[in-house]
Amino acid sequence: MEWTKWQIKNGFWSVFFLGINGIVGSGIFLLPGKIYAQAGNFDVGLIVIAAIATLLIALCFADMASRFTGDGAAWLYTYNAFGRLPGFEIGFFSWLQGIITIAAEVAAFLSTLATLFPDVLKTGWYQTIGIGLIVVLALINLVGADFSDIADNISSVTKVFVLGMFVLIGIWMIHPTFLTNAPQHSFGDLNQSFNSVFYMFSGFTFLPVAANNMVNPKKNLPKALIAVIVAVTAIYALVQVTAVGLLGGQIAQSNAPVAVAFAQVLGPVGKLIIVLGMLVSILGVAISVTFSTPYIASSLATEHQLLPKFLGQTNKGGVPVTAIIFTTAISSLLLLSGDYLFLVACVVIVALVQYIATGLATIKIQRVDKSDHDGWRLPGGWIIPVIAILVSIYIAFSVSTTVLLFGLASIIVGLLLYALDWYIEKNRKQAQH
Repeated sequence: MEWTKWQIKNGFWSVFFLGINGIVGSGIFLLPGKIYAQAGNFDVGLIVIAAIATLLIALCFADMASRFTGDGAAWLYTYNAFGRLPGFEIGFFSWLQGIITIAAEVAAFLSTLATLFPDVLKTGWYQTIGIGLIVVLALINLVGADFSDIADNISSVTKVFVLGMFVLIGIWMIHPTFLTNAPQHSFGDLNQSFNSVFYMFSGFTFLPVAANNMVNPKKNLPKALIAVIVAVTAIYALVQVTAVGLLGGQIAQSNAPVAVAFAQVLGPVGKLIIVLGMLVSILGVAISVTFSTPYIASSLATEHQLLPKFLGQTNKGGVPVTAIIFTTAISSLLLLSGDYLFLVACVVIVALVQYIATGLATIKIQRVDKSDHDGWRLPGGWIIPVIAILVSIYIAFSVSTTVLLFGLASIIVGLLLYALDWYIEKNRKQAQH
């Protein structure tokens, strides 16, 4: 999952390739083994179902993006539909999603590095290298946006190259019997596997917002959304089938199944090539998210008053130093709290809160905004938002108790932040009088 700062001024294909880059992240490199272990031969089926669920939610974002100008997201739609407190809460969750994603990408980097140096996963090394990397990424923020853009571009090219090479070479060497001899799975296993698959699509949220600036959005936006989701689904399915076809049941025990599977094809050299490509790709995503997340917090605090004002403090160069410090500290704590799979589940639960809020905002705003302009309108009225909300609620209650408690605790923390911000602002106004 990647955040992007690009603005779209072109047509269908610009949005299409931007969408592919934004959605495909570390999950496809590290999660095929877990998906297969829990879903068996239904792994590709879950990918398709997750794609449909994602498209329904994305269409709600597209409808909202067509009604609001500026760089908005779930917090903007919630604020306009329900007021400051809900908007503040969803703004906090937008920031939190970036924080967790930083920790998840660093955990993904360490899991991938462990295929070359297994000792990396030992507690002391894992914590030291992980926190050190998060701190270094935060310091890179001071360099500015140019470095982040370069890293993002390198990551994008590397990602496409690695996945393309893996599929184009590996698919000709799969063992057909590996695709039919799958482990048994329960309904609960399928739920857990679906959450992992759903995470792999979670980078879609920026696309409808950015795509609203494209040429002829009423015509191109729905086509681009559908095309991007279909293309990403095809990529994920091909990688999943190739990895399972090369490794069979061994894939369930691998933390980096794409790298291990490619080693079956080209040996140690192939493994080294694919691991280095994965490391560059994941690190590029981590740099991009580390750069954008503090700016999300700073913007929400200063421009929209939907986070405490102290998070908007900047240095002389306009760098949001306070937001960087808090983002770095919290993401470091989250890295210590669990492994990559736990962090993935936390990203899902935090994202789902924003999806549900956006679905509710879509229903509310559809009722009051009957204007017609050059944007795009969601067909079917409230039907798609209701389905999207129900799907999101279902996924939310299928996560583990620990992750669900994390989500509830995050809601409480958001409310406490709101109360703190209200108290500080009240005292400031009283002091002025």
